[in-house]
Amino acid sequence: MEMGVLKDIVIIFALSTFVNFIFTRLKVPAIIGYLITGIIAGPYLLGLISSPENVEVMAEIGVILLMFTIGLEFSLNHLLNIRRIVFLGGFMQLLLTAGVTMLVARIYNLEWTEAVFVGFLTALSSTAVVLKLLQERSELTTHYGKTVVGILIFQDIILIPLLLITPILGGADGAVGHTLLVMTLKALAIIAFIWVGNRWLMPWLLHLIAMTRSQELFLMSILLICLAVAMLTHELGMSLAFGAFLAGLMISDTEYSHNAFGNLIPFKDVFTSFFFVSIGMLLDLGFVYEHPWLVIATVLIVLLLKTMIGGLTAFALGHTFFGTVVIGLSIAQVGEFSFILARLGLDYEIITPYHYQLFLSVAITSMALSPLLIQSSRPLARLILKLPLPPFLVDGLFPLKQVEIPEINKHVVLIGKDSRAINLAAMIKTMGLPFTAIVFDPDRARSEMDKGNLVVFGDATNEPVLRQAFVHTAEMVVVSVGNPITSMAIIEHIRSMNKHANIIVRTRHITDIEDLYRMGANQVIPEEFETAIDFFERILGKYLIPRMDIERAIARTREDNYGIFRDKGKMSGYSLLKDIPDIEIAAVMVEEKSLFAGKSIAETALRKTCGVTMVAIRNGDQVIPNPEPSTIIRGNNIVYLLGKPEMIAVATNILTESRPD
Repeated sequence: MEMGVLKDIVIIFALSTFVNFIFTRLKVPAIIGYLITGIIAGPYLLGLISSPENVEVMAEIGVILLMFTIGLEFSLNHLLNIRRIVFLGGFMQLLLTAGVTMLVARIYNLEWTEAVFVGFLTALSSTAVVLKLLQERSELTTHYGKTVVGILIFQDIILIPLLLITPILGGADGAVGHTLLVMTLKALAIIAFIWVGNRWLMPWLLHLIAMTRSQELFLMSILLICLAVAMLTHELGMSLAFGAFLAGLMISDTEYSHNAFGNLIPFKDVFTSFFFVSIGMLLDLGFVYEHPWLVIATVLIVLLLKTMIGGLTAFALGHTFFGTVVIGLSIAQVGEFSFILARLGLDYEIITPYHYQLFLSVAITSMALSPLLIQSSRPLARLILKLPLPPFLVDGLFPLKQVEIPEINKHVVLIGKDSRAINLAAMIKTMGLPFTAIVFDPDRARSEMDKGNLVVFGDATNEPVLRQAFVHTAEMVVVSVGNPITSMAIIEHIRSMNKHANIIVRTRHITDIEDLYRMGANQVIPEEFETAIDFFERILGKYLIPRMDIERAIARTREDNYGIFRDKGKMSGYSLLKDIPDIEIAAVMVEEKSLFAGKSIAETALRKTCGVTMVAIRNGDQVIPNPEPSTIIRGNNIVYLLGKPEMIAVATNILTESRPD
């Protein structure tokens, strides 16, 4: 291995580690750190990188892996569902952005040919930046996320015709008609190949590989599929990144997609960092220093125009004002594929070296600002929505007709924006429990309404939306939105409307638990910890440890890790469970074949053997509070046990034990 390449990698990793450490402490997105690393190490500042071409190769691999994982997460069915967004929304955004930018470019004294070319350069947005950020925020499959993905996919597709048109704008001759015909035939062949691969080839091939039970072979096969399909599409005239995205789509609907996704995450993150570093290396700080106001003004004009046109496109597709703002700011930057186009334009002398440097400065600056714009889009949208805007602007051109929910009380309210909340609704429905749901995604909301569910479409951080779902009369509220800031805002509104509701919240990290309890949550379920509990339970089961000991160990583990936060919500009134945090009440079904069905409470000896108290018994609709020791427990009774979690786990095993045949 050439030492120069190794030296470049060490320099990039060292700078990236240092810059990202600082940025992480400041809570600034890592992408900005990588761009700054490239600027520092690039040829226009310190010139630390001796082989920029090797960095570009690793950057290309990073984009390939990024797009492949996005294809895995997105699925072919999702792509087919948003075909209207891809072609109608994508074409509208591209045409309007290119047209308006072309007119603005004339103000910069550009010729018509150069102005048209700059219009197309500006119209493209950064697939790598935007999709990485949406993927990290788990927003790829949200309503606005699908629109952003659709527009970006169209831009990737349209890059091919733009590359064909560029030589013509530069005055070169060529058989354009024949080239377009060949490209169309190639595109049809690729579509057929992807369809066959998704339906039959990949499920069969991956199953065959998985049966070897070799994780190393599986990983190598996934990488081979990704790179081979990317190279195939590249040979047919499309970009490597778009080919990798198609490879991900081929695998997305198989049962092995999650395993493939998990295996590639470390590789993707490492190589993607090289992409952003390579982009930062292109920036000439000398040009920015000589023309600071020109660069700043141009960046602001580009961001403003692209935000407005992207938002207009989203509004035309039926998005609410909230979605319009989020989508507009998400695609406001200039994209990485514009660099390829710009370089070609420079070679054909369509743009001058001066305008090429101006383009690079504006594009890289806009990409660096993207994480901040996307992060601020939701708060900004909510802030503007406080203004007295007209209803058609707030609700969109095609507002979702809300179902009329009759007055309801002592019910469950489900609040979520992902499949977890929808799946939970289905489970609750099978048990016949009354519930309403607040759904952020209009497509999901419409689907649930069609099933006859009581669903409200809207943002649960708005109090009128909560009232529409009768949160103020609910007995329990489940908040499953993932984002801790949004969850805290929702909990605060719920608690101000309903002092007695039991609020259960899902979060990603244990570190969020205390803040959520402080806002008024009764129970917080951290994903990362519950996943570990699930693994722990399976490991103990594999070692044939008795079920009673497993339940006791899990209860003790939960208590040790976040039991100290239990019932710290801002509840009014006296509560025994509030004052004694390691005590809880659990309901246990006594089956017909239970060893204790037909026996009295005294005969169970639960108080003596397990240290738990039976505080009530439910027999159908009849509830017996504070039952006497002589009270008989019948089959299919529900008994309510008071005690420590681990002791309740032991008592549950005793009560559910079947009598010998």
